[in-house]
Amino acid sequence: MLDRPSHPPVPLRQYALLADGERGALVGPRGNIAFLCAPQWHDDAVFSGLLGGAGGYAVTPQDARYVWGGHYEQDSLIWRSHWVGTFGIIECREALAFPGDRERVVLLRRIEATRGDAHVVVDLECRAEFGARRMTVRRSADGVWEGQSGDLFYRWSGAPAHARLVDGRIHVQLGVAEGASHDLVLEISRRRLPDELPDPAREWRRTERAWAGSPARIADSAAPGESAHSHAVLRGLTGSSGAMVAAATTALPERADEGRNYDYRYAWIRDQCYAGKAAAAVGSDDLLDAAVAFVSARVLEDGAKLRPAYTVDGDLVPDERPVRLPGYPGAPVRVGNHVNEQFQLDALGEGLLLLTAADRAGRLDGTGHRAVEALVAAIDARHQDPDAGIWELEDRRWAHSRLMCAAGLRAVARRRKDAAASGWADLADALVVSVDSDCLHVDGRWQRAPGDPRVDAALLLPGIRGAVSPDDPRHVRTWRAVIDQLADDGFVYRFEHGDTPLHAAEGAFLLSGFHLALACLGQGRVTEAVRWFERSRGAPGPAGLFAEEYDIVQRQLRGNLPQAFAHALFMETAHELGRAGVGAAGFDTEKR
Repeated sequence: MLDRPSHPPVPLRQYALLADGERGALVGPRGNIAFLCAPQWHDDAVFSGLLGGAGGYAVTPQDARYVWGGHYEQDSLIWRSHWVGTFGIIECREALAFPGDRERVVLLRRIEATRGDAHVVVDLECRAEFGARRMTVRRSADGVWEGQSGDLFYRWSGAPAHARLVDGRIHVQLGVAEGASHDLVLEISRRRLPDELPDPAREWRRTERAWAGSPARIADSAAPGESAHSHAVLRGLTGSSGAMVAAATTALPERADEGRNYDYRYAWIRDQCYAGKAAAAVGSDDLLDAAVAFVSARVLEDGAKLRPAYTVDGDLVPDERPVRLPGYPGAPVRVGNHVNEQFQLDALGEGLLLLTAADRAGRLDGTGHRAVEALVAAIDARHQDPDAGIWELEDRRWAHSRLMCAAGLRAVARRRKDAAASGWADLADALVVSVDSDCLHVDGRWQRAPGDPRVDAALLLPGIRGAVSPDDPRHVRTWRAVIDQLADDGFVYRFEHGDTPLHAAEGAFLLSGFHLALACLGQGRVTEAVRWFERSRGAPGPAGLFAEEYDIVQRQLRGNLPQAFAHALFMETAHELGRAGVGAAGFDTEKR
């Protein structure tokens, strides 16, 4: 029996994501499914090799000498692992059947002999509850393997007749003639699986159709191909409930041995608002509608007690607990999140900005309008309360939180020119005045909080989102301070950690790099915006996935993967650069 994963972890930039809206899988360069939770995002992992769990599912070239590569098929999360070996080229086309079934995982893998005959080794060992539960195994007369692991049922079809059980795992050496292909289908469910086996060809066609197409205005982006890819990532992270998880993983460290490793397999209100605003910018009605529906439902249910995050079903995020695994190197494994204990005031303002974007796009219904009223009432009731802020720290009167509420209030007030809207604008004015009273630095810029004179990259957002105008002196001085104090080698950090050098405290924050590019656009500095954008744009690896942070010294991604809000801001920034005359080939002088 394998008590540890046969494929050790690799740098995050080498993993690809498969996702169907209801769950996601990370695929490593050796063809191993390194992480997959089933049946939903927040459930325990059935493949957890990424975190040191036992079991796995791998399709690996038999030839020990090969070079790995891969790419996504256009506008999709259909991934093609690509191996060039001594005797030929092998590809494995893989996807989670899309759109996903909430109750059943369907993982498709097609081995293709691109040049020369393909010879691969396939191993499958389902281990529920982060590797703790061994699987039972039986094989039917027609060669289909099935069984249970914990409370999960699994079924594996397509394995050749000579597949065998070896040390608790199903093992087979599989040959495919040049130009031919071979399909494998794995199903996992908490319920007993239906009698009918999935037809691989039909599942592939259904998945291809579902991924086809992209928002029309992505073609006008400064990076159309990568924007379409980020759009696909956001679609893959957004399920049938409308909820978008913040990331597909848990416990990947932002910095080794620092205790900053969290579970992001939940729907953060702020992150979903970011994604919804980006979707509105590029004309993606489905993603915008999903964000509006999920956020509105949570707002109308919880009002001023709106929580920062929920499960994709709209339930409370479970409390944090440890899992007895080695973890990704540098951090122990944690699942659940302490965010339940927090209030994040800025999420109320972000909700208003999302709903305003939907209103401008003609996508806001009566439920959305009621959510606007509820958010305004929540801000009115709670704007003086200390909160955890955007970075989820100790409760304070964060400048950013109040200013983002002002931005949201101004946005909705401009859409409704009546007596109520006038009151909303007055409240926005009062919030800005309150920030000036206790968070206006002697240099004329905003500081993080009363008694904390440091600058914060989040304070770029009020000028971007309309709390004040882009040419407001407070915003301009804040923008300059971020460049002077928080930028290094073209990347941007969130804030200074005492006297510790920026790179020694944490990685650069990719979200903040895109925010700085947008702030530069607001100053009319298009060339400068392009420079900041391009630097952060280059952080991902071959699969084009953004994590939360980037270690500029070691040139490595840090934190959970992929980070949805980084993809959202990449897509929005690329779109805004396109509007400013920056095309995929550079500047369009006619537009400028």
